[in-house]
Amino acid sequence: MLFIITFYSFFCIIEIIWGMKKIVIFASGSGTNAENIIKYFGNKDCGTVVVVFTNSPNAKVIERAKNLQVPTEIFSKEELYEGKVLQKLNSFEPDWIVLAGFLLKLPENIIKQYPNKIINIHPALLPKYGGKGMYGMNVHKAVVENHEKETGITIHFVNENYDEGNIIFQKSVNLTGTETPEIVAEKIHELEQRYFPEVIEKLLTSNF
Repeated sequence: MLFIITFYSFFCIIEIIWGMKKIVIFASGSGTNAENIIKYFGNKDCGTVVVVFTNSPNAKVIERAKNLQVPTEIFSKEELYEGKVLQKLNSFEPDWIVLAGFLLKLPENIIKQYPNKIINIHPALLPKYGGKGMYGMNVHKAVVENHEKETGITIHFVNENYDEGNIIFQKSVNLTGTETPEIVAEKIHELEQRYFPEVIEKLLTSNF
């Protein structure tokens, strides 16, 4: 009886592993979103983060990933555009690629290799405040300077142009007009932490 239970449990584990989708994260900075995603899927059987790619050898995300036993791959801008990153990426056979604070533009070879499998989160309600150079505090300062009554997050597919891929999900937050860019950043961070992992999970389980 013990043997049968053990044998059955073994196959349950194998089935769970086979059913898991492999997530690769690209990040450039502190890695709070990456850390949140890794932790979120640490308790799920639909997907797991297999590696974090970063273009910055001093990025805080490296330490965060290490603390959660997730390997990291560090690369240069030249390696990204020369095709070396794609070769390494292919070795992990990812089902989904998540850009979580990744500041470089992905080259066409990666986008074509993984069509509609790469998503990004943007700290504004696209199409507003998108495009080259619009990231982080640059976005929040622009929102405040233009006296916007709301802002939010946009999760979208990645294509060849900055922030122009099809929108998957948006969530807004009201502004009173008294917020500083730092306070706006805090509001956006709360939305990112809550909704980004949930949207990824829905993509993995085809619940959209």
